[in-house]
Amino acid sequence: MTNLFSVLALVLVSLTTMLIAFYGLRLSRTTSDFYVASRTVRPWWNASAIGGEYLSAASFLGVAGLIVLSGQSGLWFPIGYTAGYLMLLLFVAAPLRRSQAYTIPDFAQIRFEDSIMLRKITTYLVVIICWLYIVPQMHGAALTLSITTGLPGWIGPLIVAAVVCLTVVSGGMRSVTFVQAFQYWFKLAALVIPTLFVLFQVLPEYSVPERAAAVAGQLKSISSMSLYETISIILALLFGTLGLPHVLVRFYTNPTGHAARTTTAIVLCLLSVFYLLPTTLGVLGILYTKDLSASNADATILLLPHSVFDGVLADLLTAVVVGGAFAAFLSTTSGLAVSLAGALSQEFFNGTVRGFRISTVLATAIPVVVALLTSSLALAGAIGNVFAFTASTICPLLLLGIWWRSLTARGAIAGMLAGAASCGLALLGSSMMPNNDSFWVLMLRQPAAWSVPLAFVVMILVSKKSTRKIPTNVDRVMALLHVPERSYK
Repeated sequence: MTNLFSVLALVLVSLTTMLIAFYGLRLSRTTSDFYVASRTVRPWWNASAIGGEYLSAASFLGVAGLIVLSGQSGLWFPIGYTAGYLMLLLFVAAPLRRSQAYTIPDFAQIRFEDSIMLRKITTYLVVIICWLYIVPQMHGAALTLSITTGLPGWIGPLIVAAVVCLTVVSGGMRSVTFVQAFQYWFKLAALVIPTLFVLFQVLPEYSVPERAAAVAGQLKSISSMSLYETISIILALLFGTLGLPHVLVRFYTNPTGHAARTTTAIVLCLLSVFYLLPTTLGVLGILYTKDLSASNADATILLLPHSVFDGVLADLLTAVVVGGAFAAFLSTTSGLAVSLAGALSQEFFNGTVRGFRISTVLATAIPVVVALLTSSLALAGAIGNVFAFTASTICPLLLLGIWWRSLTARGAIAGMLAGAASCGLALLGSSMMPNNDSFWVLMLRQPAAWSVPLAFVVMILVSKKSTRKIPTNVDRVMALLHVPERSYK
């Protein structure tokens, strides 16, 4: 029965996604429709779409798994994921929308007076970040399919890639916006329903003091992260959100900079509501899925219904979770595919709609191959590494590019390369080091605490050494970024 219900949930989510995408195709006519939905997406609609794409496998499955493994330390992930949008609201959302760019490489070229080298490096970093982010979605699809249906795990990534390709190719950003907005509310419902059922079942089992004592006892028995790890993760999540290509591209779809700020404020509310659910399920998982290990903790939400209920009800609740999980994989991968296809198309295919569609196939095919050839990592931890890399590369470019007029193209290139090399080599080195808690291993495992400041310092120092290279159009561009549209001429 579990197999049947879960397979039906997967089929329904996939078909619904494609039907909504085909509806978007009817409205997609121009290149601007494919890249930025002609900049006509209103705040509530856009906020729902951002919530849909941002709440990935790491949010839907990984947060609960981290709480099971790390106890209270795992709570920093949902806090950091949400607080990153406050940084976006304060520093990036409105100026980025006013830049009139289609992609992050476009912004780099506009800000630094057609610096071809900076644009190319930014494009390559966007490609790396998007592919690194897509692979965990594929791993999550394999994990979900194998645990809940008994089917081979490799089918999951293929389903995600096929549905995403059809969604993005059919109508670009216009179709993806409809899909992601629907999928946020579907994912929310897919966690609300099992959470309520489980709570109503388990709450009568204990008195309030007994429940508190049971949870507190379990949390104390779980090893927590060190102070350095906590600081590094918070820094990675706060600054990494500012540089996520698939999140930033959504702000290009708002009509104005003010609408971009309004969108971000709404997103903060939507994320705050959502993250209460996997956090609650993670705490329940501590009590009812005690046999989970680091290798299968991401399956906490998938296994919890059968740990509490029996029979058809457990099967149905599991199917609901499976549908929500695949909605998470599809919506996040769709956003990443749009962002990646836009960057590849602008760089290699002259920005045409046909080039956008070819780039979409490349954007999804390569991560599928990588996912099939690699083993699944802890989802939230894997995404945390991507946040650290993004915080060390794209984030300094955007923050200093938007708020410091003296940043030069040479400084931006040096800083991004320093951040990419330091963070990338640290993460690669940590995978070869023994799994212990020595300080040097922790510095490699969680490099954001030093790689992010390094990137900023290099950008600033090199820019100060190359003040003659400050773009001649910097005053006009800074006015474009910071003067509200209604008064800018």
